[in-house]
Amino acid sequence: MNKKAGIISALAIIIVGLAACLGLVLNKTSKNTVISQAKVTQKNKQKTIKKIKIGLPTIFIHGYGSSYHAEEHMVNAAVQAGVTNSKNVIRADVASSGQVKLIGSFSKDAKNPIVEVNLEQGYGDAQDVRNVLEALQNKYSFKEVNLVGHSYGNLMVANYINDNYQIKTLPTINKVVSIAGHYNGWLGEEEASTSPIKNKKTGEPEKFSSSFKQLLTLRQHYPKQIQVLNMYGDLEDGSKSDGSVAVSSAQSYKYLINGRAKSYREIEFTGKNAQHSRLHRNSQVDKALIEFLWNK
Repeated sequence: MNKKAGIISALAIIIVGLAACLGLVLNKTSKNTVISQAKVTQKNKQKTIKKIKIGLPTIFIHGYGSSYHAEEHMVNAAVQAGVTNSKNVIRADVASSGQVKLIGSFSKDAKNPIVEVNLEQGYGDAQDVRNVLEALQNKYSFKEVNLVGHSYGNLMVANYINDNYQIKTLPTINKVVSIAGHYNGWLGEEEASTSPIKNKKTGEPEKFSSSFKQLLTLRQHYPKQIQVLNMYGDLEDGSKSDGSVAVSSAQSYKYLINGRAKSYREIEFTGKNAQHSRLHRNSQVDKALIEFLWNK
């Protein structure tokens, strides 16, 4: 009986020993597996975050009820002037949900790349501007950006600056081009929309529209590195407007900037081609825009 008990005890000790050894092996294998998986995950992550370096991009944003087609005349003029080539022009389709789909792609070190924003529902807001920039940042490496707005697109840009001036992860704005911006309202929208500029030195209008009041905080934090070109039209038909936006409403942008911008310049265009929707198809506007943005 004692001999049998001794054998059983010996077997038990052997089994426990084998189990311990097996546990050590399994534990080591498990650790190695975790380490290997971590290395693979890190490697995949590095592949995912690798971005294509490009030159300073310029983003065009159309007006209310329009589409990227309103930007094509200006963009084509830039291509013809040798600013960039057609391969360096892509489109950013923005859904009503704010989701951005980039149509086309930039090659490495693309020179003066251009993005035509296409608001699928015909209008957007400041968040859409940010969404486009972040969609570009997810794929491309760049530190600065130029923004060009026509009509309502200018309010999107102004509100974007107002909402995001403190966000350091977003690209620094280099230059802003405003075309037919109705900062103090549309014709007929409010009484203030035709309010004259009472102080030409500051750009202050006699009356403020509701949308203008919302932008007044720009006066305290408009980024000082931005260079601004403000272009607008006068039909010279007595309306002192481009048919949709009063000259004074466009000029009121100066008051919002409050002398903070690195530079500020206004250009007034006159005659039938200075009509609101013709301004983005005006060769003189193209020339001024190209010279300002790219020194061509």
